Amino acid sequence: MDPRIVIMNFTHIYEVGEILKNKRIEWIDCTQINGTNCLCDEQAKQQLMAKMSPYGACGIHFIDSGNYHYVSKLWIDKIKIPFSLVVFDHHPDMQPGLFDNLLSCGCWVKEVLDTNPYVRQVCIVGASESLIDRVSSHCYGDRLVFYSDRTLLREEGWHRFAHERLEGPVYISVDKDVLDETYAVTNWDQGTMSLPELKELLTIILNHQRLIGIDICGECTLDGKLFEAGCYRHLNFCTDKEIVTLIEHHSC
Repeated sequence: MDPRIVIMNFTHIYEVGEILKNKRIEWIDCTQINGTNCLCDEQAKQQLMAKMSPYGACGIHFIDSGNYHYVSKLWIDKIKIPFSLVVFDHHPDMQPGLFDNLLSCGCWVKEVLDTNPYVRQVCIVGASESLIDRVSSHCYGDRLVFYSDRTLLREEGWHRFAHERLEGPVYISVDKDVLDETYAVTNWDQGTMSLPELKELLTIILNHQRLIGIDICGECTLDGKLFEAGCYRHLNFCTDKEIVTLIEHHSC
């Protein structure tokens, strides 16, 4: 995998701190694009795609808070070979779209399954079991696999995950809201996974599959609460750094 790191700057969150100091980073300025927060209209989508056009799906992509998780689909649409998608997220992001041609942080995984001809399987890891129960997944058959937060609390869940064989190389998407607040603080409700558990699950995938690329979201924006925001950003950036180090180690 290309070790390039691309930062998509929507809210200026990455402009503070030293999260990726001394690393080769390329920035995509998205701060002046309207119609991107949680929902992405067609005009905004076209502008984002134009800014992303110099880059492929390979590499490490930071895409700001979970409000912009739909950007994963835009990276994934660049993949033109059969692949599997692994999503670490407290939310399945499988809601029906509210309107035609309107992409959102809540429906992007469903959009990938419904529209991408290259995706062979989607594996959602760490989502809330109560949220999974609301998903109409029967029409996808074995193309859609869940490992809920409760499943991963049991030894057999880990054993099953370790022996999962995904079809083709993988693209990974990580929303840090899958983590307990000890390891990250986001602007969405969060799961109970620890950072060591996330790293172990990532390592299992990296040891068995070729990685195309990965994106990471789940940054925290707390405007007006400067002290708390600074502490939370530092915590999140430390987690980001550990994930990047793990990915880079396996890409060498």
